[in-house]
Amino acid sequence: MTVLVRDLRFDDPADVAAFARVRHRAVPFILWTPEAVVHRLVHTPPGARSRSLVAEEDGEVVGTAQIGLVHDSAEPGPAFLNVYVHPERLRRGAGGLLVRTAEEYLTGEGATKLYSWVLDEPANLAFAERHGYERRRAAYFLRLDLANAALPPLWSPPPGAELRTAADFADDPRPVFELDAESVADEPGDVGVEFTDYEAWLAETWRHPLLDRELTTVVVVDGRPAAFSVAYTDGTRYSTAMTGTVRAHRGRGLARLAKTASLHRARAAGYTEALTGNDTDNGPMLAINKWLGYEICATEVRHVRELG
Repeated sequence: MTVLVRDLRFDDPADVAAFARVRHRAVPFILWTPEAVVHRLVHTPPGARSRSLVAEEDGEVVGTAQIGLVHDSAEPGPAFLNVYVHPERLRRGAGGLLVRTAEEYLTGEGATKLYSWVLDEPANLAFAERHGYERRRAAYFLRLDLANAALPPLWSPPPGAELRTAADFADDPRPVFELDAESVADEPGDVGVEFTDYEAWLAETWRHPLLDRELTTVVVVDGRPAAFSVAYTDGTRYSTAMTGTVRAHRGRGLARLAKTASLHRARAAGYTEALTGNDTDNGPMLAINKWLGYEICATEVRHVRELG
């Protein structure tokens, strides 16, 4: 049994498919497709120094890692490494070799603090602790049985507001970018993130292969996007990646309206399962998702390792 780590061959469809397959088996609550894997690797800004790694055992891809610097952070030094191993190939050295390879590379790129998400399971938590990572905040994966759920009825927008979709902004997505930038700035997290590069946002987010613009719902108030619920689909499953409201319009139920409308559209389009994720400290969104019928299906814990 020989385990080695190498870069993902993103121009090899079979290699990319194997990467996506391992990710899906390890974390089935996130949408993974080969197209999305390649998109992330190719369109991440150069400043992130991003790499996707695979661990091979006798020629079979059994583990993966996505690593890089947090290029859009307001503070210098943070980096990320998220390592996932096929659940039937654990305890064979793949995870440890991926971590060592990632840490060596990121340290050489100037990283001073490493962040990693770890599934909240005893073996995974013990693995992180052995490698010097400390527990921080947590996040939930949530699932909704969209085929059988009793969705709340859709109500009319308040005066001056209307429901639209991201597809309506195809000619000029900048207003959606501005909404996204303000929403993400207030999202709970360890590292402050700022969206300032419109062209990078277009490449990474607007042109993401899983973004479903017809199901992404936008609440427009007085002609400007005020709230939205971003929808990703992979052909069989539906997931909301972000739901938020600009500060000036919070407290009016607009995010709840956007997500409810998106779920109704997703059901009408034939989707039977809805997935999402929330930081455990994000009380407002957790309340909305509970009201919609979502149930927690797994938990992951953010870990950090200080370097130097």
